Amino acid sequence: MNSLAILQYNYPANPCKQQIIHPSVISKTKRLIDILGALVGLAIAFIVAIPILILMQKDSPGPLFYTQVRCGYLGQTFRIIKFRSMVVDADQLKHLVKNEAQGNMFKNEHDPGITNIGRFLRRSSSDELPQFWNVLKGEMSLVGTRPPTVNEVELYQTHHWRRLEVKPGITGEWQVNGRSHVKDFEKVVRMDLKYQQKLSIRYDLQLIWKTIWVVFDKSGAC
Repeated sequence: MNSLAILQYNYPANPCKQQIIHPSVISKTKRLIDILGALVGLAIAFIVAIPILILMQKDSPGPLFYTQVRCGYLGQTFRIIKFRSMVVDADQLKHLVKNEAQGNMFKNEHDPGITNIGRFLRRSSSDELPQFWNVLKGEMSLVGTRPPTVNEVELYQTHHWRRLEVKPGITGEWQVNGRSHVKDFEKVVRMDLKYQQKLSIRYDLQLIWKTIWVVFDKSGAC
């Protein structure tokens, strides 16, 4: 049985299934902002897709998009989509790359599998533009928590599940106030829970504005 099947099999026992539904999950205003933001984001993604594809084929031939199974609200799996920033089949080479993060997350700012165009995409956060499709579908939100991989969630302790009580986001507390500088998973969890406590439409808009500033400033990008 593969890891995805194992996670789905264990899903009914997930600790966060017993929690009260977080208000953000059923907020119509938050969902409306997500839809409007997703439409704008997808329009930008459509405009830059052709130039990115041309540069990508010169640098590292292969598909324009990269997809990966991630875990969202209450551990439900979905397939995230990004502009490809790494060589083809980079996931199969992951075990050869040193993990610079601590805990249940993977991070390496100097991963040799990242292509030249990929480094630009990551520094400008352009690789994340296709995720607006996940937002439009309701699998993600503009603002939320970092969507973990299946392998990461399989190692979760009980308190880690709390970060999945809201939808994952393209941006969030970690992306704005931690970004690549915070590599300790427990600190990421604390930041995610802090976001859940402070969550409001006003705070979401503040984080979106800060995200735009961080992206143009390129602070913490890798």
